[in-house]
Amino acid sequence: MQIANNKVVTVTYRLQANLPSEEKRHIETADASAPLRFLYGVGMMIPGFERELSGKASGDSFDFTILAADAYGDADETAVISLPIDIFKVEDVIDFEILKVGNVLPMSDNQGNVLNGRVVSYDDKAVKMDFNHPLAGHTLHFSGEVVEVREATEEEISHGHVH
Repeated sequence: MQIANNKVVTVTYRLQANLPSEEKRHIETADASAPLRFLYGVGMMIPGFERELSGKASGDSFDFTILAADAYGDADETAVISLPIDIFKVEDVIDFEILKVGNVLPMSDNQGNVLNGRVVSYDDKAVKMDFNHPLAGHTLHFSGEVVEVREATEEEISHGHVH
């Protein structure tokens, strides 16, 4: 059976990304003990990943590169903002262990949506946070194997995810 819309796809893979300080860095692995299982064609995966897997079948291997535009997009400079340092106070104290540069903090916008922001820098007045996806602007490299392709159940299709 080939990968197509409304099929449940199980893959193992190794993901590497081109990051600014390195040529390629290992990001994650989904191996046989914890493969990736998803419903194909419902927008759960980045567009380039689904496009590259289209038509493959159980046992097929893959090795492809996805440019940022077909993955998490280009880094958006407007997603890097300065916030008043006072909003990071808990009981009138700022925990500088939490505000370490590079730490990812869960934050909420004005509508209550949770966003993860990475601490870029801070001073005594403001904290600069980057709300881009960590892989935005990066070229991704996937290599792996299609483990299984099966028909999705009606329930999986109606819910939009694998059970």
